[in-house]
Amino acid sequence: MLRAVLSDIHSNLEALEAVLADVDRSGASEILCLGDFVGYGASPNECIERLRPIVTAAVAGNHDVAVCGRIRLGSFGSNAAQAARWTGTILTPQSQAYLESLPITVRHAGALLVHSSPSEPRAWHYVLEVGEARAEFETFMESLCLVGHLHRPGAYRLDGVTGQVVYSREPEIALDPQGRFLVIVPSVGQPRDGDPRAGYLLWDDGRGWLRQVRVDYDLAAARQRILDAGLPPFLGDRLQWGE
Repeated sequence: MLRAVLSDIHSNLEALEAVLADVDRSGASEILCLGDFVGYGASPNECIERLRPIVTAAVAGNHDVAVCGRIRLGSFGSNAAQAARWTGTILTPQSQAYLESLPITVRHAGALLVHSSPSEPRAWHYVLEVGEARAEFETFMESLCLVGHLHRPGAYRLDGVTGQVVYSREPEIALDPQGRFLVIVPSVGQPRDGDPRAGYLLWDDGRGWLRQVRVDYDLAAARQRILDAGLPPFLGDRLQWGE
């Protein structure tokens, strides 16, 4: 089955609509979401309302949890905290209830879905290098773990024979049966890998591959929404840089 995996939408409706249009063209049968529906951007309710009816499985991200008042904002940067507070004031009851209903981890189609790290999913750690990935592999049994949170796509492969862990930024990954994989999914709404285009992942478990997809979107309109909402201008400016 071909699945689309989305993560880190961050209230960017323009990016989300462009991604969903591309997902439709891909023929994917399911849409999965790794969290952070909200935060940073200016369209939280619209993004939740757009995704809620079509997502097969989803988990909560740290921004989703924060706007529901379940974690303190002291760990957030000032711009992120301001956006979270603003989001909390405009969420509809339906949107808030949906975010509150999201689990922290989900096992779906033989894979583990989690926003941050499988070892401590409520601590919101980033997986930044091979040594950290090696430790993460010890904490889940599935052959595939899909995470978001970092906004910089990549994949770690643990060789089942040698025990070696290798990192790759290649856009397509073969899911060979001798390996286990921890894959960081591109960000829909706020990429930070130097490519400002919206991103998502296609996963074909029948053919055994994963592919990063990047999509152009109306970045100027997304930036203007942020300015019109009175959110920090930096949150709109950074969209242009992919940082």
